[in-house]
Amino acid sequence: MAVPAWYSGRVGLSALVAGVGGMVADYRKLRRGFHWDTPRPAGWPEAARAAPDRPTDLGWARTEPFRSIRWVLQKGILNPFTEAMAHPTVEGEEWVQELDRPVILASNHTSHADTPLLLYALGDRVRERTVVAAAEDYFYGRRMIGFLTSLWLNTFPFSRTGSPREVLHRSGQLLKSGWNLLVFPEGTRSADGALQPFTPGIGHLATENRVDVIPMHVRGAHRIMPKGRDLPLPAKATIKIGKPLRVGEGETSRAFSARVERAVHELADGTHSNEVEGSWIERWQATEPRPRSRF
Repeated sequence: MAVPAWYSGRVGLSALVAGVGGMVADYRKLRRGFHWDTPRPAGWPEAARAAPDRPTDLGWARTEPFRSIRWVLQKGILNPFTEAMAHPTVEGEEWVQELDRPVILASNHTSHADTPLLLYALGDRVRERTVVAAAEDYFYGRRMIGFLTSLWLNTFPFSRTGSPREVLHRSGQLLKSGWNLLVFPEGTRSADGALQPFTPGIGHLATENRVDVIPMHVRGAHRIMPKGRDLPLPAKATIKIGKPLRVGEGETSRAFSARVERAVHELADGTHSNEVEGSWIERWQATEPRPRSRF
């Protein structure tokens, strides 16, 4: 109240200075009382935002001009580099050349080289409409790394530690918006290259959104860039793609997850079954041109 009293003429300048000095002293006492710079007591809960940031699905990466920039980067740099490093062989590519509805692409995961190899195996039209699931804690801890990952690969961040409900919801929104979703149901990279058990989330996502799942398997990526190595080394790679799997009538999400896992195992083992490879007529029909959507 010192400033209004001085402005009205009721007190002089000396009283104003004294009043402001008293306010500064009170502020210092208050600040010391809150112990801003001292450790928090052990019994207190962890410090957190009053309102946590809302998770993002990085929608900017799926808008122009970023879509066109990514097309140039992948066609002009990523795919040629992948070809030079791995000389990939693609088997079953007819299943992903023409798709008329969104699908989930489910693959094993042994290396950071998996994603470039899998994108290489997709047809141009399918690759342009594919979002890649990426671990939020690994790729998005640093803003610039997260930005570049999203720009190059059109990644979709998911949390490996929190509740899966939000991740499944946002994944479903992407599928309903016409995007294919490339996921690694093992959850993390295999340290020795062997397949790990699949999480049931893949089945829940497929059953809730009524979309097909295309099983895929990458062999050789573990030699290119195994877990713990920062730079890739040249090695031959093979990508096998199976026939789309559809949720059966009355089939539970866990049962369907197990069926997808079994299909990826069969691709890895080279098992020849009609459910995974399809008949020659089905493979021929899969290459039939689909009507171009406006998406």
